Amino acid sequence: MKSIILLGDGMADEPIGELGGKTPLEVARTPFMDALASRGELGMARTVKPGFPPGSDVANMTVLGIDPGRYYTGRAPIEAMSIGVTLGEDDTAFRINLVSLAEGDEGLSMGDYSAGHISTAEARELISDLQGIVEGYPNIRVYPGVEYRHLMVINGYDCPDLRATPPHDITGKGIAPYLPSDPLLRELMEKSREMLRDHPVNVARRKAGKKEATSIWPWGHGKGMKVPTLEAEYGITGSMISAVDLLKGLGLLRGMEVINVPGATGWIDTDYEGKARAAVSSLSSRDLVFVHVEAPDESGHGGLLKEKIRAIEDFDEKVVGHVLRAMEEKGGPFRILCMPDHPTPIARKTHTAEPVPFVICSSSDQGRTGFAFSEKEAVRAGLFIEEGHTLLARLLART
Repeated sequence: MKSIILLGDGMADEPIGELGGKTPLEVARTPFMDALASRGELGMARTVKPGFPPGSDVANMTVLGIDPGRYYTGRAPIEAMSIGVTLGEDDTAFRINLVSLAEGDEGLSMGDYSAGHISTAEARELISDLQGIVEGYPNIRVYPGVEYRHLMVINGYDCPDLRATPPHDITGKGIAPYLPSDPLLRELMEKSREMLRDHPVNVARRKAGKKEATSIWPWGHGKGMKVPTLEAEYGITGSMISAVDLLKGLGLLRGMEVINVPGATGWIDTDYEGKARAAVSSLSSRDLVFVHVEAPDESGHGGLLKEKIRAIEDFDEKVVGHVLRAMEEKGGPFRILCMPDHPTPIARKTHTAEPVPFVICSSSDQGRTGFAFSEKEAVRAGLFIEEGHTLLARLLART
């Protein structure tokens, strides 16, 4: 029996006055997720354990059946895996964002955690030139990633009490209270600002009226981690489809095939249907496929209500709907888990640790519960899963 996980990153939200006290999930047109909710098992699940940061790393580990309490060491080691960087025992990995810092009367603030969703080509040129900065530090290496997301590795790093805030948590806020607590990291940030100030990439973006990449921002640090593969734990094979290094890294940790879909961007312009087609195709040789769509989360971080609703509707029609139709046409038995990983509320522009709705449905389910897919409806359904990492086993047990 084929298993499918369809995840809309950050889809969950809070009631919004502009929407009459409803959430984006409640007002978005989502006939396919609603159909799953009306046929299958609807409920709420905790994907962020108490005491853990409400990041996509922790939440998606949980959805993939990994208990963060046993295995989590940090976000960056997962992303290192995705770009083929092997960490030694003495290595500490950092995620580095290219960000846009805004100048104001009270100093610098976080203008944009993604440098205006800078393109991968532009970002790689900047990261290549950043190598000149780290050449003076023989124990530091920098690796290019996708768009604004990149990697730094420091050998022999020793700062056990380091505080490093995710830049998407402080959009619009002054950066002074949130700067990394380590002087070395602040020094690297300052040197990056000097290099980036009049870089040709930024000059061109300035002329085009685009946001510039004015600094690096290190965060998400940690040492290498090891988790059991899907085959070792469940005796199954799997595929991961995502535009985001974090999810690709989680897939590799789980022993999954990572499928790169042309046109998958991690934004609302992503090729939703390309991901859906690749997912269905992968099931001809794999037991499970995980499809991750980043667009709702990015819209939430930007406080972009219309874009978030559009992203949810596109996810429903072009991913959930496409996969359902294709699998029903193929005729074999299948089961689906559909959910967000965490909330990314429009009003907060960052993640929260609140539980999220989920639905598990198999091709043999014919029930008509009357439920739709939303936070409120999932609470009304009355099922709550405290240990979110058990959801995968629950999916695989569905017949």
